[in-house]
Amino acid sequence: MDGHRTTGLDRTLDGHRTAEGDRIVDENRRADRDRIADTVERDGTVDDRTPDGEADRDVPPAPVGPRPRASMLATLGLIVGVGSVLFVLTGALAGYGIALGAIGAVLAVLGLMATRRRHVAGKSDALLGIAFGLGAVVLGVLAMTGQYDWPTTDGDTVVRFREWLDSQFVDRL
Repeated sequence: MDGHRTTGLDRTLDGHRTAEGDRIVDENRRADRDRIADTVERDGTVDDRTPDGEADRDVPPAPVGPRPRASMLATLGLIVGVGSVLFVLTGALAGYGIALGAIGAVLAVLGLMATRRRHVAGKSDALLGIAFGLGAVVLGVLAMTGQYDWPTTDGDTVVRFREWLDSQFVDRL
């Protein structure tokens, strides 16, 4: 080598620092941790700068890429799906509710496909939109075929509901 006899303390660990240098680095890290602990105890905040004023080098940089966003198709599918359920529940608008439910379900499926990308959120919106849209279609078809009493397409369901509410609360209010 270079004529210098190495001992356990002088041996190079990574080609740049010696074991003695590592001890100094470890002592500096302990001192930094103590300084941070004192700062936290004093005012409740953490100073993430090193003693020389630079940012801590152990913090990984923020990932670079597109900004996170919600899927517009998933959100639109949810809105149209909820609207279609409300149309079907009126009874008189069940036919329009079926059409809106189908459109909402298709929009929600397209929104679900858009959420496959890492930066696109809205998977739960899309799943709820699919459920509401398909539910509106099924409930609307059952209402149109007259499979059960409510909702029906006779058109006076809201008036009958109001009369029933009035009869329930006439003596109590």
